[in-house]
Parts: sequence; structure tokens; C-alpha cells
Amino acid sequence: MARQPALVVALLGAESTGKTTLACALAEQLAQETGQSATWVPEVLRQWCETAGRTPRVDEQLALAQAQHARIAQAAASHAFVVCDTTALMTAVYSRLIFGDRSIEAWAVQAHARVSLTLLTALDLPWVPDGLQRDGPHVQQPVDDALQALLQAHALPWVRVGGQGPARLQAALAAVRPLLS
Repeated sequence: MARQPALVVALLGAESTGKTTLACALAEQLAQETGQSATWVPEVLRQWCETAGRTPRVDEQLALAQAQHARIAQAAASHAFVVCDTTALMTAVYSRLIFGDRSIEAWAVQAHARVSLTLLTALDLPWVPDGLQRDGPHVQQPVDDALQALLQAHALPWVRVGGQGPARLQAALAAVRPLLS
């Protein structure tokens, strides 16, 4: 009997909105609740910036987006649940906002369309600096607006999740649970 395709949940949101923390907690909780394998896929950009010691140029955006989705596909091949700490949509949004470049948007939308559900993190957590990846709280609203616009324009299923601490995890679980049955 063939294995069911993985349920892939993408976490998108502006910087400093708790995506990484939520991705780890959500994957752990899905494994506990279902007894099936679950994992989370870290953000490629974070690792890239730490290794390179800089932020990427416009000509490096597509490769980063492709690397993110390659890791998602690899995780989906061996787990029942995959929680992604971002997808190519984030790369496309930042590429547009920082460089004025929309060249990877179509590819990013197509790649993102393979996820089962997108959780868009609310702007309700305090902004925290985090090395090369943080521009400041002033970019949160424009990033959030651009993400919402892309999700809506392409009819990609998404749910806003917010709350402090355990409430944020519970909001994410409430959004994902209907897909478990």
C-alpha cells in the first residue's frame, strides 16, 4: 500500500513573528497527537546568511527559494507531517520589497501551491533583533500586506495565527486539525 502524501504546513510571516518557534512546536505536537512522523524544515535563508556572513543579492534569490523547496520535498518524502519555517513566497516578497524584483514570484507561487495549508503569523509579538535577517519593525506591515496579497491573488489556503506563548500553538493546531481527518 502506498504511503499517503505528507501534510505540509507552511509558516509565513514578517520577521520576528515567531515562525521558527512555532514550526518546532507544531511539528512536535503533530507527532504527539497523531503518533506519526513529523518534522520541521528550517529556513534556508537563515543558514545561508550565517554561513555567508551577509544577506543575499538579487541574483541569489531564486537559488535560495529552490533550496528551500528542495528541503521541503525531501522532508515530505519521509514524514507524514512537514512544517516549513517559510517557503519561496517569503523569498519572493522580500525580493520584491528590497530589490524591486518580481522575477521569482510566479515560480514561488507555483512551488508554494504544493503545501496543504499556510499559517500566516500575526504581528502581535514584540520585535526582536536577530542578526543579518532583521530590518526592523517598520518592515513587518509591508511584508504582511504583500504576503496576504499573494495568498489571496492565487487562492492559496491560509489562516492567520496569533497569540502569545501556548495560545499561538493552539491557534495553529486549531487551523491544522481539520486536515488531519
